[in-house]
Amino acid sequence: MAAAWIAGSGARPPGPDTSARPVGAAEVVSLDGLRNAEFGVTEAELTRRGVLRTDVDACGPTLTGHETVSPIFVDDRLVLLWLGDPMSTPEGITVGTPVDEVRAAHPSADELLAPEGTYRFDGLLARDGDRAYLFLHDGVTVQKIIAGYADWARRLFDEGYGPC
Repeated sequence: MAAAWIAGSGARPPGPDTSARPVGAAEVVSLDGLRNAEFGVTEAELTRRGVLRTDVDACGPTLTGHETVSPIFVDDRLVLLWLGDPMSTPEGITVGTPVDEVRAAHPSADELLAPEGTYRFDGLLARDGDRAYLFLHDGVTVQKIIAGYADWARRLFDEGYGPC
């Protein structure tokens, strides 16, 4: 089941290095979602608002103006956002942030170990109520960030993941 909803994730792999962008260019994703795409909202509502796009060459639907963000839906509701660069948490954590900084910002985050023999990243699950950030990392820096409902983030980690 997880593979089916993860397969709907629409962001394309990152293109050329964008490290030359100005400081402060990252958009903040809170545990409520994006300013125009809140967790729990329906696909129909996002489409009505003109936020959800299905007409692009991607793995699934994308969010207008957020080409590096993949929305993940379950039962027609937005449950997770798979974040690419230049998205940021309110604490300033982005892809490329050292794992030690994530641990300092979220000292009670759960350490999640990828299964042996897989090509998956380890994770840090930083919960706040029913929401969480899942920081996938290589032991040194954050490689991927997923934000949304904590149970779905944990399930994504446990069952495997992929942006397409």
